[in-house]
Formats: sequence, structure tokens, C-alpha cells
Amino acid sequence: MAPPTPQRSARPGKPVTRLEHAAVPVPGGTVALALHLPEGSGPFPYVLACHGLSASKESDKYLMLGEELPRRGLALARFDFRGCGESSGVESDTTVATRIEDADAVLDRLAKHPRLDTRVGLLGSSMGGVVALHVAAIRGDRPPVVTWNAPADFTRLARPDTPGGLGPAFFAEVETGRYASTPPGVARHLTVQSADDDVVPPDHGRILHTRAAEPKALLRIAGADHRLSDPDHRRLAMIASCDWFLRFFHLRGGPDMAPTPPDAR
Repeated sequence: MAPPTPQRSARPGKPVTRLEHAAVPVPGGTVALALHLPEGSGPFPYVLACHGLSASKESDKYLMLGEELPRRGLALARFDFRGCGESSGVESDTTVATRIEDADAVLDRLAKHPRLDTRVGLLGSSMGGVVALHVAAIRGDRPPVVTWNAPADFTRLARPDTPGGLGPAFFAEVETGRYASTPPGVARHLTVQSADDDVVPPDHGRILHTRAAEPKALLRIAGADHRLSDPDHRRLAMIASCDWFLRFFHLRGGPDMAPTPPDAR
């Protein structure tokens, strides 16, 4: 990693965290990585955040997690998939396979970091949730996983007339059946689903929860949209996610850590 740059939270009363940046080599280029570390020598468990389509690591929700997780003793690694944000490449070339490749490259880099330990959690929003579940299934070491408004199956989503960041490679991948659905049997999975999701139909959350292995939980957020644009909805998802990771990392939350909402059972 690059030399750490101290960064103080913008909100009063928050402890100082440290922010490091790196460019991680991947086939044909690099992906941009930002790592938020708690103060101290560590080593710390960490969460890898995977953003969705046409998004980036600079999304407000990942910046918020970059403040909150270090307060709980967890590091947060956020990165841009190829073709997004500060990473090289073109997003229209993206597939689930290339995104898994990017996430694996970042995980390999983080595994060598002296202030991180072997406890890894995965968080993914929308398409990033699909990537996180496949990475967890491939790893096989039962990392805790949290998905926010992730599709259960791409085949069940209507192909848009204007596909945005998606290109022929993605649709060809779906047609072959490779990574067209999320893997079954992923344990330690918290599914967060917005009840008023306008992109991924809310029943995908129920399918994801049914498909997961125990221990698992489902949190349905009433009135929330796909992007969790309401700050209260976003914070509810964040607190539940932090609580979930702390449970499996065997750490205690901070003094203002609320319990996981009763819906998340």
C-alpha cells in the first residue's frame, strides 16, 4: 500500500482514521483501492465493499462506511471495478467474471497488508452483491457477506432498451448461464432489501435469503429505494451490516451500536 495518509472524520467527536491508496494490477490495467484503517497497530479484520453498475468507490454509502467501520475496530477497503471511477478500462467490457477477478486481485493485495488479519467480510450493493456472493462461494472459508439490493438472477431481470454500462460481453455471459444466478448455500449472509426498490424487484431479496445457508438473516427496509437515498434508510442498512460483521468477527460494537433490527431474522 502507499504510505498512509491520516484523515480525520468531518463529524465532531469521531476518532482519527487512516486512509491509504493503491493501484492494484489486474489484466490490462489497474484498479484503484482506498483502505480505511482504525487507529492502532492492528492487525484488524476488514470488509471489502463492492459497488454496483455505473457506480464507484466514492459513493456516499461507502464513504460513510469508511467512517463508521473503523470506529468499530474494522477496516474498510473500497475499490473501483475496471471501467469505473479511477480504475482503468471500459465499463462496457465488464462481466461478473471480470469483477470477480478484480475483487480477487484486491483481496490478494490486502492479504499482504501488515495491519490486516485473515478475518475478511464482503459487502456488495446491487451487482456488487452478486460479485460478493460468488467471491464468498469460491473462497470457501465462510466469510460473512452482506448484500444491499442485489439481484438473485440476471435472467429474471428485463434487458433494458438502454443498457447503461452493460455491453455485449455481459449479456453473452448471462446467455451461457455462467454467473447468471447467485450461488446457493452461502452461509453468514445478511440480505438487505429495499421494499420499494425501483431497479431490482423486492422479491429478489426473498430468493437470496431462501438460497443462503444458515446462519442467515433478511432485513426488509420499508419505503427504501434501490440506492438507499434516504439517509435514515442508509443508516439502518449500515448499522445492521456493521452488527453482522461484528458478530462473526467476535468483536464488540461501539457505544452507539444499535442492535440488528428485529426484522433481520
